[in-house]
Amino acid sequence: MTETAWQRRTAPASTTELEHVDAWWRAANYLSIGQIYLQQNPLLREPLEAEHIKRRLLGHWGTTPGLNFVYGHLNRAIRDRAQRTLFVMGPGHGGPSGVACAWLEGTYTERFPDIGQDEQGMQRLFRQFSFPGGIPSHAAPETPGSINEGGELGYSLAHAYGAALDDPELLVACVIGDGEAETGPLAGSWHANKLLNPAADGVVLPILHLNGWKIANPTLLARIPEAELVALVRGYGHEPIVVSVGADDEDPMVSHARFAEALDDALDRIAQIKSDAAAGALEQRPAWPMIVLRSPKGWTCPDEVDGKAIEGTWRAHQVPLAEVRENDEHRRLLEEWLRSYRPEELFDERGAPRPNVLGAAPAGELRMSAAPVANGGELRRALALADFRADAQQVDPSERGAHSTGSTAVLGEWLASVLRDNPDTFRIFGPDETASNRLAPAVYEATDKQWNAETLPVDEHLAPTGRVIEVLSEHLCQGLLEGYLLTGRHGLFNTYEAFVHIVDSMFNQHAKWLESARKIEWRAPVASLNYLLSSHVWRQDHNGFSHQDPGFIDVALNKSADVVRVYLPFDANTLLSTADHCLRSTGYVNVIVAGKQPQPQWLTMEEAIEHCTRGLGILPWAGTETEDRPADAVLAAAGDVPTLEMLAAASLLREAIPELSLRVVNVVDLARLQQEHQHPHGLPDAEYDRIFTLDKPVIFAYHGYPWLIHRLTYKRAGHEQLHVHGFLERGTTTTPFDMVMLNELDRYTLAIDVIDRAGLAESHGAARRSFIDARDRAKAYTREHGADIPEVADWVWPGAASGS
Repeated sequence: MTETAWQRRTAPASTTELEHVDAWWRAANYLSIGQIYLQQNPLLREPLEAEHIKRRLLGHWGTTPGLNFVYGHLNRAIRDRAQRTLFVMGPGHGGPSGVACAWLEGTYTERFPDIGQDEQGMQRLFRQFSFPGGIPSHAAPETPGSINEGGELGYSLAHAYGAALDDPELLVACVIGDGEAETGPLAGSWHANKLLNPAADGVVLPILHLNGWKIANPTLLARIPEAELVALVRGYGHEPIVVSVGADDEDPMVSHARFAEALDDALDRIAQIKSDAAAGALEQRPAWPMIVLRSPKGWTCPDEVDGKAIEGTWRAHQVPLAEVRENDEHRRLLEEWLRSYRPEELFDERGAPRPNVLGAAPAGELRMSAAPVANGGELRRALALADFRADAQQVDPSERGAHSTGSTAVLGEWLASVLRDNPDTFRIFGPDETASNRLAPAVYEATDKQWNAETLPVDEHLAPTGRVIEVLSEHLCQGLLEGYLLTGRHGLFNTYEAFVHIVDSMFNQHAKWLESARKIEWRAPVASLNYLLSSHVWRQDHNGFSHQDPGFIDVALNKSADVVRVYLPFDANTLLSTADHCLRSTGYVNVIVAGKQPQPQWLTMEEAIEHCTRGLGILPWAGTETEDRPADAVLAAAGDVPTLEMLAAASLLREAIPELSLRVVNVVDLARLQQEHQHPHGLPDAEYDRIFTLDKPVIFAYHGYPWLIHRLTYKRAGHEQLHVHGFLERGTTTTPFDMVMLNELDRYTLAIDVIDRAGLAESHGAARRSFIDARDRAKAYTREHGADIPEVADWVWPGAASGS
């Protein structure tokens, strides 16, 4: 810990300091309103006219003055204490605030030199906001200092705690809107304070901003008795400091003094806790301070418009004056409102901020808009990754599939080395499923689960510091990981496939952030967000229909091809190769789907690396085609269980119809099925045609919903010959083979489909009938014995049995 970290205040904020904060606040408010309304006349050098105002008024004023108020006060404290601070703006729809504060600090001009700190730059700043070809109305990657978009509310506190992990000198000031506080993700995030280590991690200062209203309704936390609110946040493990500002007829300097005292109190308490933690003097988990700030909605806007109350009501949420181009009285009120901040005191003749505005602001990297952690790609260091080949499963090409093991357990051995070799830059997050997904026991031999709540003698692998974080909220796991990645670190989120849907929307928001960030030169790429989806649809036969859903793949592939990758490794070696690739990548969302149950191992490590590098390919050992006997049909698969069933079908056909020439194809990288112009991984048409043929039937066994494969390939030649088998939304508690039979993905159905599509139903009717009978026997056996028939359960690839 440096000498300047976690300093205490030696004296109350002076009048001069508070006057500087007030000037900052007024300037930021002026700039925020200008962004919403103005396209010309930024300094009001002439009376406001209709042509000075944008035709479309977009943005959110209601939360913005409170954000500017908090930001200005944090600036004073940062300057006073030399405290590294990241600002997380929960109400990210208050985007004008983030832009205004970054412009005042000079960071905006550093990032966008054409928007200078002068009158012309101010006009460009105003015009671009919510304007075609400009910037979004919410805080976004374009906003320096932002890691939280805030378009969809609820993620700020989880992002804040993720950012604080492994950064013991970082303060994360997180403003939580009272509307946001009503969301499920935010409610779960309050418990993250039981996960951080007071000595080894940074500190989150939640600032619950109660302005009383959402877009059209009051907020719950602003309408409950204060004693109930205080009891609630104390129950979450915080010691609240309640402060109200902006009361009617109150001198703003009184509000500033009151909040400055509250903020200094909170920071002094934090400094004491950090000092005690460093000295080993904490006897129990500390009650961290937080601030509950009450301020009027739309503070400082007109009290009343057209006889209706505006300030302090939901009517101030977005644009308080909506008809300023057409209505002279509204335009007069807007000009009066803007001039109430006394812009001539805030900006000099050039339009630059005057010294009094910047008097309490920090400089350099202490500026929150210039905080390096808010552009985490600049801090990211490549992981030290052990050679995954050391964990390879030995596969004898003459006995493929003879050995079975759980692929995720093998991955766990390698991940344990990643955890050991990257003790402060890599973490695994999961909703109580790291052990269930078989990454344990290996990862728990390398690290504990981080836990700072009570422990009991019966507990295992719980410790104040650990590289695995388990909490039964997928929202919190995802949010912590996002905050960790966006501030320059690496991680993996492992969860059950069916329940990753809980974070569908969070995934959407992060993917959009990554896509936007790619277009911003100064945003350095962050490490990819890596999902490991296990306990998947085909091996949740014991848990039943509720646990059987492979649809996250479809959700993922709806996002931009620039940022999303989906991989379906089908044995341990392909999983190791895929995971190594994903952990080395930056700027993507990687979705890896892999089963945890024992399964046959098919490829040598050298073959697996080559196959994964190609993304898909022919398995020559599984088919029967030769140069003299071109393929009559193609059996293709994507996913571990579909590959098993496809190989079993190929085996049945090889024995029953030896003259049938078969080609067997496996797909690991789903994007390879798309065309080149659709996805960077897309396979050229000529290569696709070479692999799948132009006119032969292709029977495709797919892990998920079958229509996705059709969607990815609908423009390919021969698409009418493609017949996909996958999950048909038929599930229950049953046996593994009955699950594939229910969904027509079983080996017998695949073999029958090949016979039918290849025109062999009449000439090989006996073989076809034998497969139908075998399927019926298998189904009847499950009903009688509650287990799969031995000829299926004990099946091995014929080469494994014969040694050929």
